[in-house]
Amino acid sequence: MKLFDSVREIPITDLEGLRIGNAQDYEAMTGVTVLLFDHGAKAGIDISGGGPASRETPLTSPITADNPLNAIVLSGGSAFGLAASDGVMRYLEEHGIGYETGFAKVPLVCQSCIYDLSIGRSDIRPDAAMGYAACQDAEHPHPVSGILGGGTGASVGKIYGRDKATKTGLGMYAVSIGNLKIAAVVILNAFGDVFNPATGEKIAGPRKPDGSGFFDTLEELYKFSQRTDQFQHDPNSKANTTIGAIITNGAFSKAELSKIASMARSGYARCINPVGTMADGDSIYAASIGTVEADLNVAGTLAAEVMAEAIQNAVKAAR
Repeated sequence: MKLFDSVREIPITDLEGLRIGNAQDYEAMTGVTVLLFDHGAKAGIDISGGGPASRETPLTSPITADNPLNAIVLSGGSAFGLAASDGVMRYLEEHGIGYETGFAKVPLVCQSCIYDLSIGRSDIRPDAAMGYAACQDAEHPHPVSGILGGGTGASVGKIYGRDKATKTGLGMYAVSIGNLKIAAVVILNAFGDVFNPATGEKIAGPRKPDGSGFFDTLEELYKFSQRTDQFQHDPNSKANTTIGAIITNGAFSKAELSKIASMARSGYARCINPVGTMADGDSIYAASIGTVEADLNVAGTLAAEVMAEAIQNAVKAAR
């Protein structure tokens, strides 16, 4: 992104109250990334893909109780991977964290998953043990982009099968402007091709066999639609989803955070084409973990910028 004099890149660890942990299985090529909020977080969500796999997302609705989230989980495993949150809840309960009901503290945990079952072993998915391990990893946070956590099995460009796909992973990026800090965490597993928005260069997609570059997913999709129903029956073409989270120390309501999440979707659109298809489950959370007074338009536009940079890092760090 273009860094103006007032905007500077910061380590994601500069966001106080956020801890990030990862756990993965490199044989099965799947994993879990957990975002733990030490003091809770208000959150909103934007779901633009046609096939999301998610858990407890109604907690982010402006018309539900305004209780703080304790964690957001981003994982592989498709809907099977939702079991990882059971381990996150167990970890949080053991540490006395959750919504007090009078009989037990119930941790409030949202989760979204990518489809990575076609990459490694489809019979091994993120489970409660892996979710718990990701929380333990967050005790000594060392957040980095790369092939780890929920991004372990991520890839882009599977329209012609996984052998021609480009490996991607987990990406992060953060900036500050004055006292406002805003960060993005993303797992890039898109159906569409990925571009550098500053140059227009394609950096990920279905690779040509001769090594000369990439096929154009959009062009191939249009060809398929005219020739046969091959696209509809190719299991790899449906094995997608880009999921992410915006985290800020700005003080926003759940309704405002939902708007920030929807503005962050522009970061997807700047980098991924096509995006938000029925072959994707694209989702973005936005979470507030601070009390800094900030302008919604500033936070939302920066959310799109940091998300676009995190997507670039999800490609670069997987090379």
